[in-house]
Amino acid sequence: MEWKPPACWYEPYWKAKDFKTYVEAQWSIYQSVGGAPAGIADSKARYTGGHPYKDFNADKNDDGMWWVATENPEMKDDPASRACTLPPFWVNNGENPGVPQAIDTKTLAGLAYQRTTVPGTKISTAPAGKSTVNLPTWIWLDKATFKTVSVTASLPGTGLWATTTAKPVSLHIDPGTGDAQTSPASGECTINADGSIGEPYTKGKANETPPCGVTYLRSSNGGSYALKATLTWQITWKGSGGTGGDLPNGTFATTTDVPVQEIQSVNR
Repeated sequence: MEWKPPACWYEPYWKAKDFKTYVEAQWSIYQSVGGAPAGIADSKARYTGGHPYKDFNADKNDDGMWWVATENPEMKDDPASRACTLPPFWVNNGENPGVPQAIDTKTLAGLAYQRTTVPGTKISTAPAGKSTVNLPTWIWLDKATFKTVSVTASLPGTGLWATTTAKPVSLHIDPGTGDAQTSPASGECTINADGSIGEPYTKGKANETPPCGVTYLRSSNGGSYALKATLTWQITWKGSGGTGGDLPNGTFATTTDVPVQEIQSVNR
């Protein structure tokens, strides 16, 4: 997919009392091994001394959450994954975190988009072996070959979620040579009402024009033409709170080698 996900973000992670338990345990470990690292005094002042928090906001345990910086696990080698450097901060329920890169449904949609995998583009053609000059090659995709794909990303305990949906919408045909005519002329085969693309070839249709196909006008001279079929997937998303929108389309191509022969006729 042609989209770059966020390398890091801030997300709600700790209830107040859980955060207090975790951090105080870390401080105890430091003391047991011979002293606290530099900066721990500032940390204690920040979370317990009123600069700006007192006792980890434990008295507000059900009124909000501590937000933390999170690296995108699939982008840990990207230096940008370390750009979220704010220490844990408190956000009351229903309040906007007020910081760039705070996670929201659109970010979750992007993460779901990043994990969306669609089936490979595998076309059917007839004739399946050699094609013949001036006779159409039929191309189709059966509806059972590719289906709508959905992926959901959510943040447990927050009510935040987003689902991306990838839907196949068209197949573009590139014959691999200028000596050919596509059907339709644009080379863009749209999806049928039943979810298929094109129409399977059946006996007796050799001279008919297929709804999706190509007619080669010149022999490949013992070689073959690289028939490229590119399937476009339309990507949309919806999320909690009535959010939603569009994401960049995905395009996936496959190439099929098509030998084209020329049948010689003899006039008597």
